Amino acid sequence: MNDLKEGVEKAIHYIEDNICEELDIMEIAKRAYVSPFYFQKIFHVFCGCTVGEYIRNRRLTLAAQELSTCDVKVIDVALKYGYDSPDSFARAFWKFHGVNPSSAKQSGANLKCFAPIRLKLTLEGGTIMEYKIVEKATFTIVGKCRKFNADNSYEEIPKFWSEHYATGGGEIIQGVFGVCVDGDGKEFDYLIADLYFPCYDIPQGCETRTFEGGTWAVFPYHGECPEALQSVNTQIWREWLPNSVQYELAGNYNLEFYISETEGEIWVPVKKK
Repeated sequence: MNDLKEGVEKAIHYIEDNICEELDIMEIAKRAYVSPFYFQKIFHVFCGCTVGEYIRNRRLTLAAQELSTCDVKVIDVALKYGYDSPDSFARAFWKFHGVNPSSAKQSGANLKCFAPIRLKLTLEGGTIMEYKIVEKATFTIVGKCRKFNADNSYEEIPKFWSEHYATGGGEIIQGVFGVCVDGDGKEFDYLIADLYFPCYDIPQGCETRTFEGGTWAVFPYHGECPEALQSVNTQIWREWLPNSVQYELAGNYNLEFYISETEGEIWVPVKKK
């Protein structure tokens, strides 16, 4: 637990020390010794917000503090905290603080503060978590793929599923799997997919991905989605992974396997430490 916690803390310190610089998720994740794909999942579970949200909220907090206490120009503060234009800065500032940047310079302006996150080691667990370690042969999936950003994937992926079925995609790809595959560290591919068998043609607009045989940690969930799935997903990253003494992550991907509307599994590739 401490190793993972300390890694996230180092990443947060790196963000704070470079808050006015261009921050790259690859460099941030290096501080936690995990891939950007997994770091963003772990950060969200530990901190309650995405990496992008954290950086944005911290910058807007510091920008407001400068505007309200220093004799500075709005354009200079906007550029300092990574905004290309006064308009984009003003929109973000209004969304976060509820006032425009020039109002922040006035005495008595109501501003919001998002403080740096400090992780505390607390007693967690104490609940029974089902899982099994299984060996799976190489398999291939076929499905419709779309790129997502970790900052808004929780909202956008359900829309992808709704669009898939609303346009008749369920007649071609039933959607037995939901598959996350790391792209470039900033975005990841998500596929609505089924198992692929070489004797069949690949449907138009679809693509395949092959996963090599290996070890998987399989976590069942029971109940209505997305609540039941998200609850187990949180337990994986907050409780099971940090406390596993035998296994660590392997491969920048994970799969959701849907058995029924209220039953399913989350598959995470692992290897022995």
